[in-house]
Amino acid sequence: MAVRRFAVASLHRASRLIAPVAVAAALSLGGCQDGMINGASTRSLTPIPPQTLSLMQTKGMQQSDPILIRAYKKEAEMEVWKRGTDGRYALLKIYPICRWSGQLGPKRKQGDRQAPEGFYTITPGQMNPNSSYYLSFDTGFPNAYDRANGSTGNYLMVHGTCSSAGCFAMTDASMSEIYAVAREAFAGGQRAFQFQSYPFRMTAQNMAKYRNDPNAPFWRNLKEGADYFEALRDEPKVGVCGTKYVFGGADAAAGSCTPKVDPLVAEKRTHDNQEIAELVAKGTPATRVVYDDGGGNPVFRAEQTTAFANLSGTETELPYSAKDYGRHNLGDVSRPESLAAGPREIEVDAKGRPVMLAAAPEAPIPTKAAASALAKGGKADAGKPGTAKPDAMKPGTRTLMAKQPDPSDDGVKEAAKAKPARITVAGADDDPSTYRTLLGKVFDKDATPTPATPTADAVVAEPVKVAAQTVKVAHAAPRPVRKVTTTALRTDKPEKP
Repeated sequence: MAVRRFAVASLHRASRLIAPVAVAAALSLGGCQDGMINGASTRSLTPIPPQTLSLMQTKGMQQSDPILIRAYKKEAEMEVWKRGTDGRYALLKIYPICRWSGQLGPKRKQGDRQAPEGFYTITPGQMNPNSSYYLSFDTGFPNAYDRANGSTGNYLMVHGTCSSAGCFAMTDASMSEIYAVAREAFAGGQRAFQFQSYPFRMTAQNMAKYRNDPNAPFWRNLKEGADYFEALRDEPKVGVCGTKYVFGGADAAAGSCTPKVDPLVAEKRTHDNQEIAELVAKGTPATRVVYDDGGGNPVFRAEQTTAFANLSGTETELPYSAKDYGRHNLGDVSRPESLAAGPREIEVDAKGRPVMLAAAPEAPIPTKAAASALAKGGKADAGKPGTAKPDAMKPGTRTLMAKQPDPSDDGVKEAAKAKPARITVAGADDDPSTYRTLLGKVFDKDATPTPATPTADAVVAEPVKVAAQTVKVAHAAPRPVRKVTTTALRTDKPEKP
């Protein structure tokens, strides 16, 4: 009965928001093509689900309390926080993101399929109750930071329906709940809420791993705002000085480019920087994550709900039910083949160039004569002293390699036991063509999408071309190398609705 009374009250409060939003909804064309459906919708009046109201009560929260939302691309999760009477925010609930598009990194230009990263302000006028994507709110991209950096694009949304072209797509059920929570916060007096969008959780481990990514300087700037929120559980005031974000309290809101840093925030930054330095010193490899076209939370993959998913015993407990979300209606999923490919982590050097691991060969070639015998099928010089044995020259072990040292040397034996050597694919600064060929345009900051064709989508690197690239790497290396294993990666495809 109490829930029913609350639902009626919610309908009255929500009705006051529809009029100012309708005008904004009519203009919402672009980005994810979010426009008005035919006729007015009552979806925006749906009450907060009883289970979530019960969760609020358990955590001492009210439906009218102010909110703050944080999104993480790599983890494909969206957090909703509520501010208590003490002024500090506490986590209400985590929702799995069904779909986001592009790569990790900020949006730079119209049509790049990038979902925005940064700090955005959401007002009631940005809420769209008549969205063609069930329900939505506009992130407000481009903000002052985006404009200062020349970024272009518009109408980048958080919406229902699992289809993204630069947006954060939730299931309809999740979007309905998030919309209702925001609606009640506005009805309770909140004038705007902050939307924080990150490439991944801004932990010391992640900052160490992705330290050489071309976007790393921007991500370190974002982490300053994340540190403020996590240390104080308070919404950071956001300013822009030049082409960088500035975070702090009242002085940052007043436009100071050197706002005072709270002692707790400074302590957290010092601790994280020390941990990052220790991780790098211990040999944590610098990596970069590459997607065909964005990703989504694993709970929406069919295999996650099978009986075989838990056999390993290593599954991490999730803050949401994979079984429940696996039954959600996803609607029109954009580019499912890209989601199926999954992300790939590639080790990069200090300049962000891909690094390949040189695997130890099954049968080392000790001398030039043995190499010659190998090229002839293992017949010539097969029994001569100092050459490889015939068993080592079978066709199945044939490889393309540089000249190897004598394996009888003790130093070589010890080196063989060590971990595989790392070889930069682009051996010279003025010859980056090799790694661009192998890894595609995702490693070219200035690359622009080219029209996709069925033929181009079906192209796979031929073995001969891969071998040619291997030879080029071996010749460019300043020291002997072993067998190089390469994997041809698909390039990022242009936008396809």
